[in-house]
Amino acid sequence: MMLEDLYRLLRAGHVQAQGIVNTMTQPVVVLDQTMCVTTANHAFLEKFRVVSDDIVGATFFQLGNGQWDIPELRQLVSQVIPRAAAVIGFEVKHDFPTIGKRTFLIDARRLAHPDDNSMSILVSFDDVTEQQRHDAEKDFIISEMRHRMKNLFAIVRALASDTEAEGRTGVQYRDSFLARLEVTLRAQEIAATVISTDFETLLRQTIGEPTENRVSFQGPAIEIKASKVLSITMIFHELATNSAKHGALASRTGRVNINWSLERVPQGRTYLKCEWRETDGPTITPPIHRGYGRELIEGMSAHLGGTVQLNFGAEGFTAMFSLPI
Repeated sequence: MMLEDLYRLLRAGHVQAQGIVNTMTQPVVVLDQTMCVTTANHAFLEKFRVVSDDIVGATFFQLGNGQWDIPELRQLVSQVIPRAAAVIGFEVKHDFPTIGKRTFLIDARRLAHPDDNSMSILVSFDDVTEQQRHDAEKDFIISEMRHRMKNLFAIVRALASDTEAEGRTGVQYRDSFLARLEVTLRAQEIAATVISTDFETLLRQTIGEPTENRVSFQGPAIEIKASKVLSITMIFHELATNSAKHGALASRTGRVNINWSLERVPQGRTYLKCEWRETDGPTITPPIHRGYGRELIEGMSAHLGGTVQLNFGAEGFTAMFSLPI
């Protein structure tokens, strides 16, 4: 093989390599020994929205608004040719003038030219902005899920511990616990999917259809923030449960009237004034002991920053709430 034939073969290989670089979907530039751009493939021009004539011959570290002029990156690239080193996965975060805030991983490797044995540097760019965003979203979702599961287990544990077991059969305890758990989960679902919800709609969902025809609702439209949905739901579910067992809803003639209004106090806060009044039910007597239901109603009211007054009158049970909204 003649020397000229060998040169043509080597030259053809170099042209082929150049063609491969141009067809790569990853942005790539080739630098000479002075760190000037000799070639930029189509992906690079498209990614950074530049024209080949504007960057070929320019110093790599002066491209754009100097986004690559990072001392550590400059030092790493300068070692590629003399030491046959390589830069692998160097991260650059920058607000680029044409494409905005992006994150790139940069690789740089040495290239030997077959025509004059000179050295060049091939620099490739991997845009990982979206990948990092997806990873951050995934981490957030996992963290949020763990937090919600932890809260849910705490609620289940509290319900199991506070549901009265004394004097009950296992079936009675199970039914009472599952009923409270179901309404809690339903409230959690509402709170997780809305910013706020209508107060009357929340009451109707909480009390349920079987007794709704014996419950009247009267008051202005009020939006309840999602953060308060669980507490309000648990309060009125407990009231409805106790009424169905011992109060007005335990009787065929019994009724419950729920009335509410808004009251603005001089300090600028707005309170929801709500009355739960039972009528035409069985005669009731004040309980001897403070049960779970009363503790829940009073505790949840205090948790909301409000107050409640419970009255076990002979004519029927009433509960008066004052809750800040």
